[in-house]
Amino acid sequence: MRIVQAANFVSPISGGLRTCLEALRHGYAEAGHEPVLIVPAARDGEVDTPVGVELRVAAPRVPGAGGYRVITDGARVERLLRRLRPGSLELSDRSTLVGLGPVARGLGARAVGLNHERLDALLARHVPWLAGGRRLAARWARRTAAGLDVVVCTTGWAAAEHVDAGVTNVVRVPLGVDLARFHPAHADVGLRSRLAGEGPLLVLASRLSAEKRPAIALDALRRLVARGVPATLVVAGDGPLRATLEAEADGLPVVFLGHLADRDRLAALLASADVALAPGPVETFGLAALEAMASGTPVVGSQQGALPEVVGADGGRLAYGHGAAFAAGARALLEAGSPARAGARRRAEGFPWSLTVERMLALHTGDPGRWPAHPLPEPGPRTPAVVRHSVGAGGPAR
Repeated sequence: MRIVQAANFVSPISGGLRTCLEALRHGYAEAGHEPVLIVPAARDGEVDTPVGVELRVAAPRVPGAGGYRVITDGARVERLLRRLRPGSLELSDRSTLVGLGPVARGLGARAVGLNHERLDALLARHVPWLAGGRRLAARWARRTAAGLDVVVCTTGWAAAEHVDAGVTNVVRVPLGVDLARFHPAHADVGLRSRLAGEGPLLVLASRLSAEKRPAIALDALRRLVARGVPATLVVAGDGPLRATLEAEADGLPVVFLGHLADRDRLAALLASADVALAPGPVETFGLAALEAMASGTPVVGSQQGALPEVVGADGGRLAYGHGAAFAAGARALLEAGSPARAGARRRAEGFPWSLTVERMLALHTGDPGRWPAHPLPEPGPRTPAVVRHSVGAGGPAR
C-alpha cells in the first residue's frame, strides 16, 4: 500500500516531528508498504531516499519561527495527492493542509490525522489575550476531525482537547524511541570530560523557542551553581531564542552546540549526561525526553503537558515551571545515581518504535481491532491547558 505522509513545519533542523516521520517511514517500508513524504522546502524538488520518495513543495518561511515553512499552495499538494493515488494519507498538520483529508477520502483512501500539538495550549501561551481561544480550538478540532477517518493523539493530555470538543474518532498511539541508537552503552567518557570536566553534566535537547521554555534550564543551572554544585549545562538545539539565551548564559558554565544533525552524536551526548532537562509545558509527547531516558539518563520534566505520561514513575522527576523546581529535581536525580539511570532506561523500553508502527499500520489499513485501544481521558471540566506557574519553592514531584 502506498502511504502518503504530508506535513508542515518540517525543516532540516526539525526535532521531534522529523524524527517521527522518519521512524514511521522506515517502519512502513520494512513492512512492505511504499511511503511517500510531502514537506515544505525552499524550492520544489523530488528526492529518492532509501525508504521512499520525498516530495518537496516550495513554501514561504513563517516570520519569527526560526526557519520553519508552511505550504500555502494547497491546490498543488492536492494535485500531487491525486497523482499519487495513495491507499492511505497520514496528515501531520492542522493548518494549511487540513483540506487533504476529504480529498484522500474522495479518492477512496484512508485519511489518518497525526496530531503533534495542542492548539488550545498554544493559543493560551502565545495569545493569552485572545477571548474564546478554547472555543476556537474546539471548533477547529471538530472541523478537522470531520474530514478524517481517525485522529491520532500520542498521549491522553494531547487527546483531551479533542475529547472535550466532542470528537469521537480519536485514538491514542504513543510514539517510540530507537532503543538501539539511544542506549547507555553509547556513553563517551572523553566527550563528557571535554564538556564538563569532573562535574555533573546536564543536557537540554530542545528547539530554542518560546513554547519550550529553555530559559528555565539556565535558571536551574544558575541555582545549582549558587549552591555549590559544579554542574555544566550543554544545550543541543537551535531556534529563534538562541542569541537571547547565549546572552543570559554569560558567566555560566553553558555550552551551546546548536542543532545536532548527526543522531549518533546526539545519542552519545545524551548517554554521557547525568540529567536531562525538559521544561516545555505544552509538549504533546516529549521525544527528546524519551531519547534521554532510553540513553539511561533520567529526566526532570515539566509537570504540565504530556511529560508526566512519558516520564512516569521511573523515568525521572517532574517539576513545576520555574528554575528552583528544576534545580531541586536535578539535584535529587544526581543524588540518586545509578538506580535513577536504570529506571529511566527501563521506562523507555516500554516505547519501541515497532509498536507505534504496528498500531499506525492498523489504522492505515482500517483494522484497529488488531491492537487494544489506549484509554482516552473522559470529557468534562479540567484544569486549563497552561496553568499558572507556582511561585513557591516547588520541589520536584513524582
